[in-house]
Amino acid sequence: MANVWVIAEVKEGSLKKVTLEMLSKGQELASKAGGALEGVLLGSGVEALAAEMGKYGASKVYVADDAALADYNGEAYANVLAKIIGENKPGIVLLGASINGKDLAPRLSAKLGAGLASDVTELDVEDGKLAVTRPIFAGKAFSKIVFKSDIQIATVRPNSCPLAEAAGAGEVVKVAAEIGDVKAKVINKELTGAGKIELTEADIIVSGGRGMKGPENYKLIEDMAAVLGAAVGASRASVDAGWRPHADQVGQTGKTVSPTLYVAVGISGAIQHLAGMSSSKCIVAVNKDPEAPIFKVADYGMVGDLFSIVPIMTEELKKATA
Repeated sequence: MANVWVIAEVKEGSLKKVTLEMLSKGQELASKAGGALEGVLLGSGVEALAAEMGKYGASKVYVADDAALADYNGEAYANVLAKIIGENKPGIVLLGASINGKDLAPRLSAKLGAGLASDVTELDVEDGKLAVTRPIFAGKAFSKIVFKSDIQIATVRPNSCPLAEAAGAGEVVKVAAEIGDVKAKVINKELTGAGKIELTEADIIVSGGRGMKGPENYKLIEDMAAVLGAAVGASRASVDAGWRPHADQVGQTGKTVSPTLYVAVGISGAIQHLAGMSSSKCIVAVNKDPEAPIFKVADYGMVGDLFSIVPIMTEELKKATA
């Protein structure tokens, strides 16, 4: 019997979507493991969010609500979580494969002597142990991993698990924030992209590449994204050229995304870019080169001048969504 724990991630006072996705999947995993689905909330002024975790199946939520946890600090968060996990001994611990999750998970693994698999896209339980699938070799192959350790930690790629509400009670258990000795502290934060859709959690992404020919032409991408309620992405070439900020970059050296719909405009499809978006459920490509590698992974492709095609697509989408 193994309890499944989901470590919540909070952004701007709300639970990130990947937390709800992990809770949704956690319902199934807990049933197969013969344990309970529980959650952990760290932060300042976050206790009220426990009810939402209960809505997605968490029968119990451990809450460390302390002003010292208002800003994410890898050392502090790892110290607090290691203490709670060590005392309660869950079998499976899930974190989002976000910037914070990818920093926190290996810290916990080292402190607890636990197995760790990062950026997983599929999760199951086999013989009471967590079994996961994760992409390797820049997304060209997949590796299946079955844990042997008592505590099994995995970071889950956003948009890998469908949302499913449940009738969890979300009982709140308040715990002390035992931060311990922390050598680093947050002294300042600079927020960018306020109000923008988070790229890694977006259901729809419209990305532009070198074929956009300049930053001024990204208005075409932004117009389509606005109609679709989508996030705007970019290839490495566009970012390196200074056309878009690095926060928009999709690819091996940017962000890994798994949206329901990915529209690639003027992107050739270099392996570096494909590594970051090939797990998208549906890929639509627009490129003037019929031999562009992007068409090998695209579900739908349009060969032609993007400056003619994209405005027409946007107008048709406006009609369809009116």
